[in-house]
Amino acid sequence: MTVLALVTLAVWILTFVIPSGTYRRNDDGNPVQGTYHREAAPGGFVHRLGDLFLSPVNGLYGIRDARTGEVAPDAVGALYGSAGVFLFVLAIGAFITVVFATGALDRGIERLAHRLRTRGALLIAAVMAVFSLLGTVEGFAEETLGFYGLIVPLMLALGYDRMVATGTIILGAGVGVLASTVNPFATGVASSAAGVSLGDGIALRFAMWVVLTGVTIGYVQRYARRVRTDPGRSLVGFLPGDRELAAEAAAPPELTGLQKAVLVIVTVVFAFMIFSVIPWASALTGKADAAPYGWELGWSFAQLAALFLAASVLVGIVARLGEQRLSAVIVKGAGDFMSPALTIVLARGVTVLMNNARITDTVLHSIEGAVSGTPGAFFGVMVFLVNLPLAFLIPSTSGHATLAMPILAPLADFADVGRTVVVTAWQSASGLMNLWVPTTAVIMGGVALAKVGYDKYLRFVWPLLVILAVLICGFVALGAVA
Repeated sequence: MTVLALVTLAVWILTFVIPSGTYRRNDDGNPVQGTYHREAAPGGFVHRLGDLFLSPVNGLYGIRDARTGEVAPDAVGALYGSAGVFLFVLAIGAFITVVFATGALDRGIERLAHRLRTRGALLIAAVMAVFSLLGTVEGFAEETLGFYGLIVPLMLALGYDRMVATGTIILGAGVGVLASTVNPFATGVASSAAGVSLGDGIALRFAMWVVLTGVTIGYVQRYARRVRTDPGRSLVGFLPGDRELAAEAAAPPELTGLQKAVLVIVTVVFAFMIFSVIPWASALTGKADAAPYGWELGWSFAQLAALFLAASVLVGIVARLGEQRLSAVIVKGAGDFMSPALTIVLARGVTVLMNNARITDTVLHSIEGAVSGTPGAFFGVMVFLVNLPLAFLIPSTSGHATLAMPILAPLADFADVGRTVVVTAWQSASGLMNLWVPTTAVIMGGVALAKVGYDKYLRFVWPLLVILAVLICGFVALGAVA
């Protein structure tokens, strides 16, 4: 949020330097290539100062005036702010927190790990696959910090080192987030900012998730086999007592009937979310303008926010949390997710400043020539590469998406590439950087809990990062020309 506050101030200053101008818009509100012209922005210094003051408010519920195009809280027109996404993030935060309060998800993963405790390769694959699945559908990342106390002893007991445990946890969840299919904090926020459905492009993202998850699991297993065969090849060595751990650990308690019911509800809710957002007619016919089937829901963030709020209450009732505890957990969950929600608001406020000063189209025009006529495959790769340094500077996935998409998405129109390719390329860049950057709690907290050095982790992971980057470039290039 500090970075975004500085970005807000910097962009406001730039509005006095960058010339104002606009494109003509088509019926969908998208800029028409080749129609850019200079046009003065309304108001002077005091007016711009007011925009700066109101930028967070406009970022939440600013209205874009249908006549002038200016965004203000009391304007008449269409919602420009990110209120829908803001409430969606709080709702899914409440849902995830309620699920964890039941202990069902933790217990389920613990039971899986214990059941496979004597089959090392299968244990690595199973845990990474589960973490990756959770990452691709709901951004499972920080939650992994609670599993080091379980996974590290298991891996050591099987003859592996602490780096195997670290890779299993960090890379398992991380590759799922990288190849997000419907992750609300990555794909959802980016799709909203790009003006496309959450379900658009899901086929490409699903293929990416399957391939990249398989490659990552294979990479960790290869290192694990090497260490088990020759412990001297371990990158981190072994601490006193590591090699003496017994393979037979105490079995965690069985899942209760209520916890099993909670896991069923969680599965059904996320499956229904995926069903509700996919444009089935377009997906099944291959025609972007296909008329929706009668049974299609076509849900967006308003309906999804309501879905997760209702699901939070249902899980609490099924798990018998009680009225007082359920209410407290829902409020706590929404509060815990206030940080990513606020980064979305602040980032959207930056785009409001650019919109009201009419410099967004000027920025687009400055690079219109660079993308016009560019091969679609090259454009997709370019978007991926451009977002790598941005992901380092803005580690908040939601904030990065809200800030970058209003600029990047229209570029896809100029390059005659689907906006979903921009979403996929962006989230891949963000996900790849978050596998190693030292500004994330998932990385630094993980290596600290596993007691492996960050430098050793970088040595372990860098070949995989190169492999994933090459594969990502191939996927986004394929998606751009498909």
